[in-house]
Amino acid sequence: MKLRTLDAIALALLLLWTGMALDFAGLAAPALFKVLPSRDLSGQVVSAILPRLDYAAFGAFGVALALSYGGRWLQEIGDAHPIGPLRLWSFTAMVALLLTFASAFVVTPKVLEIRNRMNGPIESFPKDHPERRAHGKAHGISAQFLVLRMLLALGLAAGIAKLPGEKAAKEESES
Repeated sequence: MKLRTLDAIALALLLLWTGMALDFAGLAAPALFKVLPSRDLSGQVVSAILPRLDYAAFGAFGVALALSYGGRWLQEIGDAHPIGPLRLWSFTAMVALLLTFASAFVVTPKVLEIRNRMNGPIESFPKDHPERRAHGKAHGISAQFLVLRMLLALGLAAGIAKLPGEKAAKEESES
């Protein structure tokens, strides 16, 4: 398959995941908190959706990295330039994967652990209650990770156009 075809598939996956994340963060989650009768129930629904979004992120970032980097990795071995577009793009994809890993296996389980320790709806606890504060802090970190991953996905999508194509790969290998 041509590099640009692989890049187009990677671009589509990154933009698809970004759209899903924006829909979740900008439309679905706020609507759930507005429509459902309690913040606790809304949080439970959001907590059920978030791991699926993380798995989709693993797919989007992982497959995009494999598609866009896989076809070019041999040319990078002989590259005289220490840092080029492919290395920067690949590093960014790895950062996105690490953030997804941290979100899926550290932050989200911590939010759920705190929620499980609370006996009752979160809104029934005073705002200064230690568990409610801990939940708010973990939730804030989760939201920040989601926003960072959306920005990284958009950056990766934009950066695909800067990756060397077949012609550039041949020229560099000949020089």
